[in-house]
Amino acid sequence: MARTPQDVTDTELAVLQVLWDRGAASRRQITDVLYPSGGPSHFTTVQKLLERLEDKGYVRRGSGDGPVTFTATIDREQLISRRLLDVADKLCGGSLTPLLMNLVRSKPLTARELRELQDILQQLNKQGRSRNKPR
Repeated sequence: MARTPQDVTDTELAVLQVLWDRGAASRRQITDVLYPSGGPSHFTTVQKLLERLEDKGYVRRGSGDGPVTFTATIDREQLISRRLLDVADKLCGGSLTPLLMNLVRSKPLTARELRELQDILQQLNKQGRSRNKPR
């Protein structure tokens, strides 16, 4: 299956994870995290990954004095949402139900996760009821 141009590869995702964890970071800082004993070729690899992410709109180059820094323009939750919706479209005809059911069945939820899920369902249920009330 072909990737769409906006997909994030695993190596690009590793760069984004560094930016999500650290905030703004220079090429050197990102390289040091991803390749602790890396050399010039690793620095070049990170530079190319940053360029690709910048072209896709997922990373922004900072301006100012000192080393150039990069920040993520998409947060982790936004990327998760995009990817899961894409999976739902491709595998489930756009329906979230089979995707959600499989996720919940494949890995048991902790008590805390279960409470969070129940809270979300209650909120959605309340929103649905308030939309259906006659005015």
